[in-house]
Amino acid sequence: MSLIPMRRRHLVLGAAATLALPHLARAQAYPARPIKYICPWPAGGSTDAVIRAIALSAAKTLGQNIIVENKPGAGGMLGANELVSAAPDGYTLSQLPHGVFRIPHMQKTTFDTLKDFTWIACLTGYTFGLVVPADSPIKSIADLVAYARANPEKFTYGSTGIGTSPHLAVEEFAQRAGIKLTHVPFKGNADNMQAILGGHTMAASDATGWAPHVESGKLRLLATYGSKRTKRWPTVPTLDELGYKTVSDSPFGVCGPKGMDPTVVRTLHDAFKKTLEDPAVLASFDKFDQTVIYMDTEQYTRFARESFAAEKATIERLGMAKPG
Repeated sequence: MSLIPMRRRHLVLGAAATLALPHLARAQAYPARPIKYICPWPAGGSTDAVIRAIALSAAKTLGQNIIVENKPGAGGMLGANELVSAAPDGYTLSQLPHGVFRIPHMQKTTFDTLKDFTWIACLTGYTFGLVVPADSPIKSIADLVAYARANPEKFTYGSTGIGTSPHLAVEEFAQRAGIKLTHVPFKGNADNMQAILGGHTMAASDATGWAPHVESGKLRLLATYGSKRTKRWPTVPTLDELGYKTVSDSPFGVCGPKGMDPTVVRTLHDAFKKTLEDPAVLASFDKFDQTVIYMDTEQYTRFARESFAAEKATIERLGMAKPG
């Protein structure tokens, strides 16, 4: 064989390899296109506002747009449902609310909480509270308990859906108080607020989407559900300090489908963790009385396992477990 054909073949192979390198690099780069971040609550609510602030901040670090897609309904489970069938490529993410730890104990779900998700990073948690109209004769939790004892199931309260934290916290309080209330589920904060402001429900249990209405004097805050009183309403007691042993703050952050590349998970974790240093994100937390509750991937995964077991015990105690 002559030297010329061999040399030409080497040149051709070398040129082909050189041309392939940029394509290989592009295929491996993440993120190479916009990312979808599902908010399983309606647009305009407190969770939506916080998630949009987080997404905007993380997008700057990642160098790609993060598109927030609202999928309200089913007690906040529609994001979880979508992650089950999503490709584990890092382009479909979702908030997974605390309901993913308890609803599977209450009814059949399309997902396995402990097997179907990647727990990328926990970022924050809610302040929940119970509000009534400002002109309501119910001026305290003691008034509510007295009314409900005299009028079983007549006191109506709205929440963001069956099995959500605002629902379960009130049910736990009611059980401990020995009263029966009537629950009215909604798709999210915005609908819940419309109902109480319109006089369709007597109270609302929710995250602090009610805050502007409390400050404007339209609603009265009876109690919050945290382990301690809030900075903004230091005179309002917690259900726990009133003796009802009810605490709820529902930490959340960003999750993906199972089977994600650890390198992609790390990239996302680092970008979302960095949002906790962004003044705009922290301002959104302050607006809705949320605090930084950070957990890395390992800690968040462990939290998921522990919460799943704890919620099973709570659901069984409340008598709300699914048959069988």
